[in-house]
Amino acid sequence: MDLEQYKKSYKTKYLAEEYERLSAQVDELKKMSGDPEMDALAKEELGTLESARKELEEKMVTILREDKEQEEKPRELVLEVRAGVGGEEAAIFAQDLALMYERFAATKKWGFRRVDESESELGGYKEATFEITGDGAYDFLRYETGVHRIQRIPATEKSGRIHTSTASVIVLPIRKKAAVVVNPSDLDMSFTRSGGAGGQNVNKVETAVHLVHKPTGIHVHCSVERSQLKNREKAMSILIAKLEQLKDEDELKKNADARSQIGTGDRSEKIRTYNTLQDRVTDHRIKESWHNIESIFQGDIGDIVETVAERAKLGNLGRVEDDE
Repeated sequence: MDLEQYKKSYKTKYLAEEYERLSAQVDELKKMSGDPEMDALAKEELGTLESARKELEEKMVTILREDKEQEEKPRELVLEVRAGVGGEEAAIFAQDLALMYERFAATKKWGFRRVDESESELGGYKEATFEITGDGAYDFLRYETGVHRIQRIPATEKSGRIHTSTASVIVLPIRKKAAVVVNPSDLDMSFTRSGGAGGQNVNKVETAVHLVHKPTGIHVHCSVERSQLKNREKAMSILIAKLEQLKDEDELKKNADARSQIGTGDRSEKIRTYNTLQDRVTDHRIKESWHNIESIFQGDIGDIVETVAERAKLGNLGRVEDDE
């Protein structure tokens, strides 16, 4: 057994040293021979040492495997919200969702930054992109991808009619090791001035980056950083995340059995309805509801996302039927 890899990790170093000590004892016992009584004792002791050594080996393997899995988990993700059906009310709903996730991120002490936004006339979001960083962020939010629907009476509605509006959410992990390679010749890149607050550098220098991936038509705009280089790097990481998502969706669509059994995470799949008149939020994939919408929009979505994630682990995250 190669112990060097286990000696390099502070979590397994002491286990590796103990393994070495036991191995030395095993070697000594194997050298004992001649006296039948001593041979019997040595054989019994040898069995005990071998058992202890095997247990140490299993512990070391488990610790390093779990460390590797933790290291490979993305600590950074991109969350996009986009207004759907419903005009200005849909844009306001998209902004409500973004604020909901921002408040939830604050309770988890995750980083939450705007990457880019396009506002509607009344201040809602036509579309907006955010960067979230923190341990467990992707595990919590990965199943938020899909179409969210709200049923409420808009503040601008004088007759008191209930409106139904939608907004789409996309959650994309930013991985340390990219699974796709982007050919530079497939990119169109342009630079513009960043808008908003930030001083002369932000307003007068072309720091914002706009990427177009020609084969897929995917657009990425990034203006959050103060330098063109950093915006370009951020835009590229988002583009790669989108291409990986596209690749994953294509794989799922090829597998009809999997698609019929579980939610695909496809951005066109309707996953949740927020009904303000009934003070109820329903996740259609698991057929469960929660109350106190006001608290939920204030970021109290821990129970929702945890329940969905647990059901997904059990393979019980069902697809939404078209008539729901």
